[in-house]
Amino acid sequence: MPRGTKTTVPKEEKLSYQLKSFMRLWPYLWPKEKPTYKIRTFIALLFTIAGQFILVGAPFFLGRSVDAVKASQETASTWSTAGLFIAALILGYGGLRFVSILISEAREYLFTPVGQYAQRQIATATFAHLHKLSLRYHLEKRTGGLSRIIERGIRSIDFLFRFLLFNIGPTLLQLAIAGAAFWLAYDWRFALIAVAIVLMYIWFTIITTEWRLAFRREMNKQDTEANAKAIDSLLNYETVKYFNAENFEVSRYDGAMEGYQKAAIKSRTSLATVNIGQSFLMNIGLVAMMLLAAMQILKNEMTVGSMTTITLVMLQVYRPLNILGFAYREIKQALTDMEKMFALLDIPPEVKDSPGAEKLRDVRGAIKFENVAFHYEADRPILEDVSFTIEPGETVAIVGPTGAGKSTLSRILFRFYDIQSGRVTIDGKDIRDVTQDSLRRAIGIVPQDTVLFNDTILYNIGYANPYATQDEIEAAAKAAQIHDFIMSLPGGYQTQVGERGLKLSGGEKQRVAIARTLLKKPAILILDEATSALDSVTEREIQSALDEISKKHTTLTIAHRLSTIVNADKIIVMENGRIKELGSHANLLVKNGLYSSLWAQQEKTVI
Repeated sequence: MPRGTKTTVPKEEKLSYQLKSFMRLWPYLWPKEKPTYKIRTFIALLFTIAGQFILVGAPFFLGRSVDAVKASQETASTWSTAGLFIAALILGYGGLRFVSILISEAREYLFTPVGQYAQRQIATATFAHLHKLSLRYHLEKRTGGLSRIIERGIRSIDFLFRFLLFNIGPTLLQLAIAGAAFWLAYDWRFALIAVAIVLMYIWFTIITTEWRLAFRREMNKQDTEANAKAIDSLLNYETVKYFNAENFEVSRYDGAMEGYQKAAIKSRTSLATVNIGQSFLMNIGLVAMMLLAAMQILKNEMTVGSMTTITLVMLQVYRPLNILGFAYREIKQALTDMEKMFALLDIPPEVKDSPGAEKLRDVRGAIKFENVAFHYEADRPILEDVSFTIEPGETVAIVGPTGAGKSTLSRILFRFYDIQSGRVTIDGKDIRDVTQDSLRRAIGIVPQDTVLFNDTILYNIGYANPYATQDEIEAAAKAAQIHDFIMSLPGGYQTQVGERGLKLSGGEKQRVAIARTLLKKPAILILDEATSALDSVTEREIQSALDEISKKHTTLTIAHRLSTIVNADKIIVMENGRIKELGSHANLLVKNGLYSSLWAQQEKTVI
């Protein structure tokens, strides 16, 4: 590292941000909509406090019993005179320890529903928010990485509940109670040693664990990288096979795992330093307190039973501290993971409903682009001064070379992105002034790249309308020319399509997508090269069906094969983000311009 360079700690790993994140859990632990959960949380905290008083008090009973036994030996008392008292003390010690366990389990019984509810609410809120973020965000992020962030964030919440609220926090309370009890019952020096040693123990653990956290961060980084690479590779299984890239993918994954392995080795070996230091401090504290107690016993200022009490109390305090290094590291990591998850919730959606946005109702399907300009990046314009009108029920085709901006028009119409200038209207209403939900309900699309859910054909077609009946789904499948194929399968409509629909051919997937869109019954239909994956025979069959369907909708067809759009009412020819030509198929051929050139090229290809 160059001289003077400082290591920048990520925002989510700074203590101030982590504490703010932890405080954001409170509304979920104290939910307004669940009054009984507030009571559960409150009683669970009371039980936690009561349990620490009982744990500190129990050894005093055993210490008194030791003194009683010694006294009965010195006075040669019989069991009948001293036994009942001693038995009561011993039973009291055992009874209090048992009660502490009962209280601990009762706390779990009370708080578990609250904790699980909080995790569920946060997970659902995060998942819902991810669906509100823009298409741009999801195109720039790895799905595997996002999944890992949410998974770790939810797991971190459970860990924080277990360790911070019900382990480390109560241990510190137990130390305070023990210190006060030692001061009041014996000598202030016992309280001083107990508190000083534990604070030194905590300080040492935090310092050394912070040192070790660098290895943990690297482990998580490599783990996330390996997971993202694995998911990306498996999702693109066919592409890997096409290019004989199995060894390359394994090498990439192994490289990430090698980095994880090196960081894990450093993390594990450095743990020895922490364990040695902790053990030294813990034993120094016990020895110091035992020596002080022994001196006072010799001076007849303390009893042997008191020495037993002090030893048992300190062992109880030390027991949970044995995992302090692990707990501190995991708590800090959990806070980091939780902050990353909350950071997702804090990302503002790029596309938002405007204040007072109305629902788009009774859609006729009149579409108008007025001087629309759009870019993904400021120095890379995609659309410039695009203007056209589609009347209700019209079929308008958009054609042009690759990269002309054709598919971008459909994304703008769906309002996946907001344009930089101009406006887009449906039935005269600016799409920025209506709710996104109502806008997208009015539009159906058959995309060029059809991706299906890893579920049944019935589920994938019915996805457009969860309340659709079997007859409605089958009617949509028939219109898409896929019903007979589905019925020929052993599982029929219950046939599983596999990950991303890999068990179906490209044409079959495309027809499922067409059926799904038809089931939605949209007022506006977008066909984004909807027959691009079909063979010539199937294309003709489906094209005739699409032509018939288009008569009932305002249809925007984005086409590569010009033969599929010759009957369109209007054809828009685009190039470099601008409209170059506009007219019918016959008119555009007469103009002998860009469209005529594209047509001639495709005619040669067919020949």
